[in-house]
Amino acid sequence: MPLNKPLLINEIVNVLKKIEKEERSKEKARLELAKGLANAIEKYVRSGTVTTTVVTPSGPGTGTGVIT
Repeated sequence: MPLNKPLLINEIVNVLKKIEKEERSKEKARLELAKGLANAIEKYVRSGTVTTTVVTPSGPGTGTGVIT
């Protein structure tokens, strides 16, 4: 599955809305924003699927396969 950019955008907007609603110091707001963005980016990156083909020389213990 390809990466879902609209979901990332939505997650970032949600983090920003949450930060705007709550009263806190600037330092705490920065930390919450950084954590929220890091979580959104991690979720985005992990949502992708990598597919590759590995070909090895013929012989015992070797072969061709697909890794997903």
